[in-house]
Amino acid sequence: MEISGSVTHATTARHRPQQEASAPPPAPDGCDLVTVPARQGLEAVDILRRAAGTAEVGPVLHDGSCDTLGFLVPPGTAAGWDMPGSACTETDGRGLRIPAEPPVSGGGWLLPPAEDAPVTDPTVLRAALGEAARLIEAADGCR
Repeated sequence: MEISGSVTHATTARHRPQQEASAPPPAPDGCDLVTVPARQGLEAVDILRRAAGTAEVGPVLHDGSCDTLGFLVPPGTAAGWDMPGSACTETDGRGLRIPAEPPVSGGGWLLPPAEDAPVTDPTVLRAALGEAARLIEAADGCR
């Protein structure tokens, strides 16, 4: 998933992109973007939404061909991101602002921006992505 390029679309029966999105004020410090394969990302979204006592999942982008999801995370996350199977795009200190419209062409919001959950906590996201990878591996091993 590229911020300036095209992206793919991730939709399942449990996760329909939400087209309506009111424009929240931009995040004051901007954000970085963690991209993952759609299957792992959708599992992570489920894990984050079910987790009790943790911060909610922030905005999540999908690309047009169902290949990747992008989680908005705090600026500076890219400098220390080392999760296999994912990438974190830094914003060179300029900060990607959270717009009402997705900042990628050909994509959309799986979870649109909301004022009460501006970005996803990278520590919580890392744990959810790890759990999602384990669930996928276990499910694929049962075939």
